[in-house]
Amino acid sequence: MPTRNLLYASEIAINDKISIKIPTVGDVIDDEDGYYGLVSALTAMPVDYMVQLEDWGLDFTSINAYELFLILFEAIRSQDTSLIFGELDLSLFERAVNERNNQIVLLDRHNDIVIDRAIHSQIASALRKIHHLKKNNQKPANDEGKRYMLERARIKYERNKRRKHDSQLESLIIGLVNTEQYKYDYESTLGISIYQFNESVRQVMRKIDYDNRMIGVYAGTVDVSKADPGDLTWIGSNTK
Repeated sequence: MPTRNLLYASEIAINDKISIKIPTVGDVIDDEDGYYGLVSALTAMPVDYMVQLEDWGLDFTSINAYELFLILFEAIRSQDTSLIFGELDLSLFERAVNERNNQIVLLDRHNDIVIDRAIHSQIASALRKIHHLKKNNQKPANDEGKRYMLERARIKYERNKRRKHDSQLESLIIGLVNTEQYKYDYESTLGISIYQFNESVRQVMRKIDYDNRMIGVYAGTVDVSKADPGDLTWIGSNTK
């Protein structure tokens, strides 16, 4: 599905049996931790879980994203996944072997639904589009680099475990509602899709950045001839 169509969509079809929902802001904020936790698990790359994998006796550089997904699947399917998969019941899926390529898949035998490496990749891609997430392809250059990455990641991991996490979505809503560029109020924001909201965040940031840049142009502190043409308009998707 082209990205522009997501503004008006309520789901992204992966195939005729699996779709990824695009929930409203109100749906997400009712279970923000659970929702974003599932999004993170379904889009995770091994480098994102390097500390946990090390604690489980696994080397994050020796597995791929699909193998990580299989490891996390038991925890994923034990949760309420309706905001992402709708009526698809992940508890019905069990590990099986695809006899054609000898690869491990997840199979719902009752409904004849398969999640394999390609399907998982499409699921992760859809969620990244909805939330503007980038795939983390970072890899260490050598063993010393790997040790350094793990040390830094563990410090951050332990610090985050002790930290009380406030609602990031709520903070974004408050921030946007109190900007002149955003035309929704608190109540109406709850009714728009999370994709529409994420796009609005990016667009408002782009508009504010553009306004500040134009102030510099008029003040003579910004040289228009040296500016990127894309920086001279606030309309469009900010891909930076």
